[in-house]
Amino acid sequence: MSDFTHHFWSLYVAGITLAGILACGLLLWITSRKKVQATADNTTGHVWDEDLTEMNNPMPRWWMWLFVLTMVFGFGYLAAYPGLGNFAGKLGWSTRAEYEAEVAQANAELQPLYARFDAMKPEAMAGDAQAMAIGERLFLNNCAQCHGSDARGSKSFPNLADGDWLHGGSPDQIRQTIHDGRIGVMPPMAAAVGSPEDVRNLSHYVLSLSGSPHDSLRASLGKSKFTACAACHGMDGKGNQALGAPNLTDDVWLHGWGEAAITAMINNGKTNQMPAQAGKLTDSQIGVLTAYVWSLSNEAGAAR
Repeated sequence: MSDFTHHFWSLYVAGITLAGILACGLLLWITSRKKVQATADNTTGHVWDEDLTEMNNPMPRWWMWLFVLTMVFGFGYLAAYPGLGNFAGKLGWSTRAEYEAEVAQANAELQPLYARFDAMKPEAMAGDAQAMAIGERLFLNNCAQCHGSDARGSKSFPNLADGDWLHGGSPDQIRQTIHDGRIGVMPPMAAAVGSPEDVRNLSHYVLSLSGSPHDSLRASLGKSKFTACAACHGMDGKGNQALGAPNLTDDVWLHGWGEAAITAMINNGKTNQMPAQAGKLTDSQIGVLTAYVWSLSNEAGAAR
């Protein structure tokens, strides 16, 4: 793929573009110089279907100049705007700058709408119908792609409505997650645990922590191997929100349930990323979205 970012391709695109315009000019010049000897009746002598005669009338001069003006416009456009490979154009226009300007204008126009919420706490916003309507729209536009329109997530995408939080469910923690994003890393632990049988026994012990169906004999053999996991999940398996380590005792399985899923997690590890929204949403929008997400798992508090 790096071959396509080589400087050669910029020159290639620029060359093809300019050659195309110049070729049109050359074609016009050649055809304008070509003269057809007319007959006495001003025809070329070509007849089709017995009575369709080709006349020897010259090309309208306005049409020729329109063709020339089109080529001049093409050169002017390429000088002013991007079109010649990496050349940015004299006006410095770009789609990114256009997008950012439109977003800035939209945010400025919407700011008076959000101004009322800036001084409100998330708990208070959660009880405000207008704030929640805006928060729901922000969620559907920016979060539903991963967490679902009902916020209940799916495999590898957390359920935001169940009160189970990897990094904490307080308004401040939710805001930090939205603003800065999160990267969750479960390293491969097979080497630290031992043999494949040890990994399988540990999987059953992890299942036993939440009361899930498991092989009790294997679970008892795997308990001692859990020390390799305790640094993050704790000796009791209740996790650590400071590290984003899941609670293994609550029967909530983000990446799949059962011996096979847990064994794969121990052997292969997992990296999950929640992208930061700070560069996409304003602080006011993040505040309203925080209140909405908090309300999903705190219906009683939102009602109050």
